[in-house]
Amino acid sequence: MRSPDLQQFGMLSYISVETRVPADHPIRPLRSLVDKLLKELDPILAERYADTGRPFIPPERLLRAALLQVIYSVRSERLLMEQLNYNLLFRWFVGLNIDDPVWDHSTFSFNRDRLFDDAIAQRFFDSTVLHAQVNNLVSSEHFSVDGTLLEAWASHKSFRPKDGGGVGDGGDFRGERRSNETHESTTDPDARLARKGAGKESKLSYQANALMENRNGFAVGIDVRIVSGTAECEGALDLIDEMLLGEGCSVGADKGYDRGSFASELGERKVKPHIARSTKGRRSAVPAKVARTKGYAKSQVLRKRIESIFGWVKVIGGLRKLTRTSLPTVKGHVAWVFAAYNLVRLGGMEGWWEPAPT
Repeated sequence: MRSPDLQQFGMLSYISVETRVPADHPIRPLRSLVDKLLKELDPILAERYADTGRPFIPPERLLRAALLQVIYSVRSERLLMEQLNYNLLFRWFVGLNIDDPVWDHSTFSFNRDRLFDDAIAQRFFDSTVLHAQVNNLVSSEHFSVDGTLLEAWASHKSFRPKDGGGVGDGGDFRGERRSNETHESTTDPDARLARKGAGKESKLSYQANALMENRNGFAVGIDVRIVSGTAECEGALDLIDEMLLGEGCSVGADKGYDRGSFASELGERKVKPHIARSTKGRRSAVPAKVARTKGYAKSQVLRKRIESIFGWVKVIGGLRKLTRTSLPTVKGHVAWVFAAYNLVRLGGMEGWWEPAPT
């Protein structure tokens, strides 16, 4: 017998949001991880709020919502609030009950930006790395490094002469020679004109560098800086120093790092240069005896995983084109996205977060 299509919806529900999320949903271990990390951030979060005054949005909920925006590729705060209004999974992850009101998108953005800066983002990223290290999920000897350009939130029309002359309001810069020495963006002065290679178009960009451990492909170090001719190698060396890599460690990299200066810097730190050897008519800086080792061959295979990290943070995490301006703000946003990547990696490794049987 066919049932009638009744449109009378119930007024009350006795089912909690918790029961609506399947027990085997992959976001459950992720929520458990995030709660642990946020508890460690409690001292630094407490410093951002006064002891008196009107209670406002809990910072933990703001940060959980910001994580959801990255992981589920929600392109704007307005759409994120729309999802929180009717998506029970999002409500459960953030910590909202069914009847709790959703914030206005401008309120969320204002409070997130007031709370969320480079210090908190870097601390959160470091916590994901520490959890992976404590649970013996990362290598302590074998790493890979690479860099990429992140397109800035500024157009070519904003790239104006520093002396105030040049193009008019129409932004017609044809026939005009432009460079980072004579021009800067009025939208984002920290962005620099750069291109990925010969024949590629130039874009206002930032330089991002990442250090990956080779065992499970976690990002253990990130560096964002203003683009320059040496920013990629300098950023890589700073990450190596930050991780205190030394004797017994190896660092893999692509042919762009096959330079005598970079290889000699690794030699001074007693780090093995597992760099892809260049074949473009010049002598490689990697010694032949190093290139013949089994460890070098393995590093050449594993170092390519770092491209998967850059692919995730750009396509899923939204870093293909930045939505923040100024170097400190961009640093915080990039650190947050890389932290989300590490959390997804941690959440996907079944079993390690479960309590040991008694």
